[in-house]
Amino acid sequence: MMPDTNACPDPFSLPMNNLADAQALVRAIEALLSQRGLSLRPPPPVPDTCCGRGCNGCVWQGYYAALTYWRDQARELAR
Repeated sequence: MMPDTNACPDPFSLPMNNLADAQALVRAIEALLSQRGLSLRPPPPVPDTCCGRGCNGCVWQGYYAALTYWRDQARELAR
């Protein structure tokens, strides 16, 4: 038997290396939850206040931490 090459990857294992990756992860998880008739609070909003100086505690660090928490909650819900 040949492996299914059309199978979608596990949305919970998608990378979050940049904003495009993060948005793809959110879309995939929301689609999965919707298909299963499940709902979860919206993901954290994308920051719009970054100054671009690479601050310690940058809003992007907080965003990715909050998104990781949201993803983990979605994973628990989808089990």
